[in-house]
Amino acid sequence: MEATTAVTPETGSGSRTIADLIGRAAERYGDQPALRYKRDGAWQDVSYADLHATVRELALGLIALGVEPGDRVCILANTRPEWSYADFAATSVGAVVVPIYQTNSPEECAWVAGNSGARAIVCEDAAQLAKIVAVRDQLPELQTLIVIDPADDGDAISLAQLRERGAGSGLGDELDKRIAAVKADDPYTFIYTSGTTGPPKGCVLTHGNYRDTLELCEGIRVLRGDETTYLYLPLAHSFALLIQLLTLDMGGVLAYWSGDPKQIVPELAEVKPGYFPSVPRIFEKLYTLATAAVPAEQREQFDKAIELGFDVRTKQARGEPVPEELMSGFEAADALIFADVRALFGGQLRQAVTGAAPIAPEILRFFYACGVPVLEGFGMTETSTVSTYSTPENFKFGTVGRALPGVQIKIADDGEVLIKGPNIFQGYYGDAEKTFGAIEDGWLHTGDLGSLDADGYLSITGRKKDIIITAGGKNLTPANIENEMKQSRWISQAVMHGDRRAYPVMLITLDEEEIVPWAQERSKDTDIAALAQDDDVRALVQSRLDLVNSRYAQVEQIKKFVILDHDLSQETGELTPTLKVKRNVVNEKYASLFDALYSSS
Repeated sequence: MEATTAVTPETGSGSRTIADLIGRAAERYGDQPALRYKRDGAWQDVSYADLHATVRELALGLIALGVEPGDRVCILANTRPEWSYADFAATSVGAVVVPIYQTNSPEECAWVAGNSGARAIVCEDAAQLAKIVAVRDQLPELQTLIVIDPADDGDAISLAQLRERGAGSGLGDELDKRIAAVKADDPYTFIYTSGTTGPPKGCVLTHGNYRDTLELCEGIRVLRGDETTYLYLPLAHSFALLIQLLTLDMGGVLAYWSGDPKQIVPELAEVKPGYFPSVPRIFEKLYTLATAAVPAEQREQFDKAIELGFDVRTKQARGEPVPEELMSGFEAADALIFADVRALFGGQLRQAVTGAAPIAPEILRFFYACGVPVLEGFGMTETSTVSTYSTPENFKFGTVGRALPGVQIKIADDGEVLIKGPNIFQGYYGDAEKTFGAIEDGWLHTGDLGSLDADGYLSITGRKKDIIITAGGKNLTPANIENEMKQSRWISQAVMHGDRRAYPVMLITLDEEEIVPWAQERSKDTDIAALAQDDDVRALVQSRLDLVNSRYAQVEQIKKFVILDHDLSQETGELTPTLKVKRNVVNEKYASLFDALYSSS
């Protein structure tokens, strides 16, 4: 079965490529605010005209440094305005942007910079610069180090110095020629997959890939030019990069987080975005924040209010009449519950989008009932981020939406999701063998298992490589039961294990922000290692496990669990930058704990 949709696209800035996007946007949007960031406790705006001036002078500085078309320029920094300045400056001179996750170790940075043959690297600060300095002897092609926040290193030039050099370079005509010379099939970026297995592979994505994807997204009005997008996702990730391009192409405002994860919720309230892209973990946190205070004796009434809100909003979205008796109850629930939930997001959110990992449908129904549509999409780095979409008017919870206009999706005989369209990447840099295995006859083999319903909505049922086959030959998909376990406010991560074993077991980590206050109220030791061994904590986890197990067949049920004395993290290599669990790393790293579960009586 195949699915595709057709929509007439709208235009954004009118750019041909990503190289001329900021210049065209400045011509069209002028003094309108383009970027918003927090500095010294106050939000600051940068206009489209000022953004273009900054990008242009930095681009001239890169030319003066000797950066040539096709050269690779890495960016190793958090999501911040300077990331965007460096990105668009390098793109303007015809260079290829190669993002590096700010959480990467020096060795991981060396792999990306070395494999791509980077000639220049833009580092955020002294700490990020030190990573590159530590591995510089492994990077023979690296010539230039640039640092955003000035650092005491004689080899690095500051971003401000680069801009000064560009402003006085007299190379304006050369820059204009380079921008005009960039073609749709020229590489725009190499994005290295943060993959859950093996070393990262550099996905080659062209100006045409992203320009076509922008037009597809603009045709279905993913973003609006009159709204603000709040962005905390790493710009090293293809999804965040697409959102940056889409916001600026449409003339919207891109608001950057301040860099502190604890400030995401307060900043949402301050920025009041219309669009918020995120990953499931943030929505799970917000769900816990919104529901944790509901007393047990009011839970049934609360759940009925959520069902009422969902029913009424669904009818409204479909243009159906809402009976008066429902409307009065809905308005009361809106005043008591729903308005407070919307306020967590700033009160003006039109749509949020979640991806990268599964999310519980119950959480999506809750937010929708409250007037905060959190909708799923699906894509990969290899598909320029996006392949499917949902809208507040057209969605099905439990699915990741329908194919983007111009994109085709079909399901292979073995259940694998295959995708074809203008968003498909050009292959893995320097690795033709793996590229051929990924793309056959124009169809990208995603590695995900899924199904298409009669209306073209795609459901993802698991990863081919994540399927657990028990010793009895039963195939288990861990994502669903893991996801349900993580709905508990006490649980941060849940990882099923059981390949070639008699039954599945699970590794659990605790949510420190929730479990520590709980422990303090009971005068318990608040050390996570101690709480992992606490009988009452185990009882909390067991209670959740009993509930989740009751929804699954006997063969799928988790028989035993162990609570880890710390959380999984990116820094220790257990999570990807989008917070997906690296299952093979967890299985190997905690093999002794899993073995102990099976050997215990």
